[in-house]
Amino acid sequence: MKIFIKVIVVGILVITNSLYAKTIELSGTVISDNEKYITSRFMGYIKTVNVSEGDIVKKGTLLYAIDSAEIDSKKRQAQLSIQMYENQYTTMKRNYERYLRLFKKGLVSKFEVEQLELGSKNLKDMVEISKLQVKEVENQYRYLTIKAPNDGVIVKKNIKSGEMAIPGMPALILSDLSNLKIKTEVSENDLKNIYIGQKAKIIIPSMNLTTQGKITAIIPSSNAMTHTFTIKLSFQTKLNIYPGMYSTVFIETTRK
Repeated sequence: MKIFIKVIVVGILVITNSLYAKTIELSGTVISDNEKYITSRFMGYIKTVNVSEGDIVKKGTLLYAIDSAEIDSKKRQAQLSIQMYENQYTTMKRNYERYLRLFKKGLVSKFEVEQLELGSKNLKDMVEISKLQVKEVENQYRYLTIKAPNDGVIVKKNIKSGEMAIPGMPALILSDLSNLKIKTEVSENDLKNIYIGQKAKIIIPSMNLTTQGKITAIIPSSNAMTHTFTIKLSFQTKLNIYPGMYSTVFIETTRK
């Protein structure tokens, strides 16, 4: 009986000692998980800039506007094309109708009538194409006023009034403060103990904030220099937390 009890005790000790808790302490940074680079679709001189770095904006707020001189010129050219083709079409159609009457009397050839008919059709098509060009140009006006796509804060401003807006070049960076995350790096040795949904303690010292977070993403791409992997954690707070704030993350793991 004593031997049996001793075996049980030894077995429990082996199982207990085969598992132990470890706390991983990581340094992290507050980031916005919805950061947008605001740029323009068309090139043009910037007429007005209505925001500065640090401004909190609402969705639909006018951020900056581009001068419309170039599009105005395109619109005038398209409108002149409509007028020109309409005048030519009116003349060609009148000649076609006159030649058609003459053809019925046998005074002109069928070929001449067909040529005028074809010319009238082509000019009518050009009128319709020019009208579509005017509509296309008019649609471009809405791209001259750049508005905030969502609520957020302006964290970077690269433009000034009078400068040239270049398509593809970031003019502003807008961070969504309603979708903040903690970004940190975990070593590849600890990665096997990390999983999506795992809870963690998050501390943001500058705000005296201690709260609970949860791992929402593990980026499967290693840093070749440090052999670490990026992870992201969500957290909840009513305090005004901003991207760039320093944080400390504590993750409890169980190891064999």
